[in-house]
Amino acid sequence: MAKPIGLLANPAAGKDIRRIVARASVFDNQEKAAIVRRAVAGAVAAGATHFHYYADSHGITQAGLDDFRDEVTVEPIEVPTRNGALATERAAMAMRKAGCVAALVLGGDGTSRAFCRGWQDAPLLSISTGTNNVFPRFYEATVVGAVLGCLASGTVERDEVARQAKCIELTLPEGRPDLALIDAVVSADRFVGSRALLDPSMLRRLLLSRADPAATGMTSIGGLLAPVHADEDGGLDVTIGTGRGAKKVRAPIAPGLYYPIDVLRVSPWALGDSVEIPGDHVLAFDGEREHRLAPTESVTAQLTRNGPHVIDVDRAMRLAAERGVFVVRRKARQSRKPR
Repeated sequence: MAKPIGLLANPAAGKDIRRIVARASVFDNQEKAAIVRRAVAGAVAAGATHFHYYADSHGITQAGLDDFRDEVTVEPIEVPTRNGALATERAAMAMRKAGCVAALVLGGDGTSRAFCRGWQDAPLLSISTGTNNVFPRFYEATVVGAVLGCLASGTVERDEVARQAKCIELTLPEGRPDLALIDAVVSADRFVGSRALLDPSMLRRLLLSRADPAATGMTSIGGLLAPVHADEDGGLDVTIGTGRGAKKVRAPIAPGLYYPIDVLRVSPWALGDSVEIPGDHVLAFDGEREHRLAPTESVTAQLTRNGPHVIDVDRAMRLAAERGVFVVRRKARQSRKPR
């Protein structure tokens, strides 16, 4: 019997203020529903029969499932909070409890982070529909759905096609845990405000789980100086500022927006090492300002490989092809008895 697949689409992803200050694309809810529809078609073709979905207030995933309700079992996940990071976190917790074999998440880095706060080691495929899209990827949903269907039907196993991602595990004041998938940024901003990092002159320090020169956002600042791949066991600790030995790097800090950044120091950050972030700053995780630290407070950040199990789409489809998952078996003809 096929295991269930979790589905979640963030209706707010791809619509924030960075469409005004930068040149980011807009992902409307109709396109998100179409992505879900294609993914479910691929999953069903690979043997999926059961879906749990987050019932967002805009009905995105519901609309994407409408064409398949007579073919598969569909169960909504209702959470007390509608939309927002807390709703995503609670939906992830519910999907884990329901025994989902993997989850498909539509959004940006912030959506994936919120999901992992509820299910940190989730087998996960994230499709980019947000602003910062370092962790999610631009996949064709039809193929992503087929991979999820292979996992659900058992023709491909998670451990064959997934690698556990790095993450930044944080201990906030009073011992509260948090995490970031890509970056934890120290800013001189006084308030959380609209959450998005809008003023590069306020940047003070970047803790990066990866430093990607081919991405946009904070990770590009480190990536254009000292690249660190997602699969490497390490990250970067980047100090922003001027002084002896400083370098100026022109980095794409948002889609369509390059900005010159003064970088004073770039230091390797070893897997398992912890660093302390002093107070009197605002902290931003995966592109969104989250916490205001008082002068007497501090945060501890540790780079680990305790993040989600990211599914390798190419490898999964190669294994599916080798195993003949999509080969249609002809039914044997019954021999006719002689008259």
